[in-house]
Amino acid sequence: MPITGLHLLLTYKCNFACDHCFVYSSPHAKGVMRISDVRQILDEAEKLGNINWIFFEGGEPFLYYQTMLWGLREAKKRGFKIGIVTNSYWATSVEDAREWLLPISKIDADALSISDDAYHYGETEENFAKYAHEAAIELGIPVDTITIDDPKEYMKDIEWKGKPVVEGSVQFKGRAVEKLTEGLPRKSWAEFNKCLDEDFTNQSRVHIDPFGYVHFCQGITIGNMKKIPLHKLFEDYNPEKHPICAPLLKGGPTELVREYQVDHEEDYIDECHLCYSTRLKLRDKFPEILAPDEVYGIQE
Repeated sequence: MPITGLHLLLTYKCNFACDHCFVYSSPHAKGVMRISDVRQILDEAEKLGNINWIFFEGGEPFLYYQTMLWGLREAKKRGFKIGIVTNSYWATSVEDAREWLLPISKIDADALSISDDAYHYGETEENFAKYAHEAAIELGIPVDTITIDDPKEYMKDIEWKGKPVVEGSVQFKGRAVEKLTEGLPRKSWAEFNKCLDEDFTNQSRVHIDPFGYVHFCQGITIGNMKKIPLHKLFEDYNPEKHPICAPLLKGGPTELVREYQVDHEEDYIDECHLCYSTRLKLRDKFPEILAPDEVYGIQE
C-alpha cells in the first residue's frame, strides 16, 4: 500500500461550524494533538520510509499555533515536505497575516491551502482568506485556495448520470447530511455501486486524528495507532477483509447496505450520502472502525 502522505487532524475544534464540514468541526468539538502525539506520528513516518508529505489540518490547526509550528519545524527537519490547511480566521489584515505566516515561511513550508468560500466568508463579511493569500505570496509560501460551492446552485439543473464528485462540490457526509440535503435532486440507492472518492486498494494518504484513529475516509478507520503502531496497521490491512472497505470495493455504498441488510431510504443525493447514512446505522456493530464519535456528530 503506497502511502506517501500523512494528514494530521491536529484538532477537531474550529472557530467555524460550517454546514458542509464532514468532520463536524465546531468551537465545541473535542480532541487536540499534543506535541508528543505529533512526535510519535513523525517517528512512525520515518519507519515507514515512503512518506513524503506531512499536512497539518483540522478543524483549524492555527488554533493550536505553537503545537503546529513545532510539528512543521520537526517534520521539515526530518526531511518531509510540509503543508497546512486553514480557514485564515487569524488574517485580520495583510499586515497581521504576514506576522502569522512569517515563522512558517522561515520553516520553508511547501504548501498552504486556504478555504475561501461563502461557508467561511459570506458576501457581506470581510474576507480574511484574501489577506492570507496576499501575505503568503509576499512571503514566498506556495499557496492555493479551496472553494466549496453551494449545492443548491450547482445542482439545481443537474440530471444524474452517475458522475463523480468534482472539485468545489460538497461531499454529503458529516454535517452536510444534516444541513444541506433538503430540496436537492436524488437518485435510487441501488445506483450507487461504486465509491468514487477513495481507492481502498491503493491509498496514497491517510488522515490521523487526535484520538489516534487512522482514517482512509473520514469516519472509516483501519485502527488506532495509540493501540497498534502505524506501520503495523498498514502491514495488517487487507482491503478484502476490512468489514467496511470490502463491500465498498465490491459494489460501493449499495453493497454496504446489502451486506449488512441496513434499512434505507429509496433515494440519496450521491454515493457519500448513502455511505455515510449507512455507516451511522452500523456504528454499534463496528465501533472501533466507524470512529470517532466526533466525525458522526455525536458530541454536538
